Amino acid sequence: MRFVIATFNADKARELERLLDLDGVQFSCLRDFAGASAPAEVGQTLAENALVKARHASHHARLPAFADDSGICVAALDGEPGVHSARFAGEPKSDARNNEKLVRLLAGQSDHRAHYYCVIVLVRHADDPEPLIAEGRWHGEVVATPRGAGGFGYDPHFLLPDLGRTAAELAPEEKHAVSHRGKALRRLIALLREQD
Repeated sequence: MRFVIATFNADKARELERLLDLDGVQFSCLRDFAGASAPAEVGQTLAENALVKARHASHHARLPAFADDSGICVAALDGEPGVHSARFAGEPKSDARNNEKLVRLLAGQSDHRAHYYCVIVLVRHADDPEPLIAEGRWHGEVVATPRGAGGFGYDPHFLLPDLGRTAAELAPEEKHAVSHRGKALRRLIALLREQD
């Protein structure tokens, strides 16, 4: 069986491919298909965006498709940037500018609690009336000084108090075992196995 991963983000594609562990399943990325484009992410929630991306990829590739949307939700900012995480500081997208804005907005705040939130959707075909939807959360706090060279996005500023390290300081295997995306994917795989 073959699935398409609905992303053009090479970092995210590699992370998803490492996490997806399904016997007899092959994965391609949307970027591997000629003429592929990314849909507009105009949903008000991460779940809406993930579903749009999965349907778009399935339609283009004529294959079942996985899509995820994820973001960081900060308590002191009423859950922002959330669905706006990738473009928090505007266009063009920039992890450095997003992180700078987040740290600036939290300066002087006493509450730095945050969590990553991920929604993964699988559609069997573009018009699938029963998409499989799984979610995962990863709790931590935002630190002003970045630490670590791994990960991407907000990872260097996302501290895991129990471990005393940021997400960017974790080895990939450690990160996958506890991350929002890892949790969501394990839930999705469980849902897939229930379908058999």
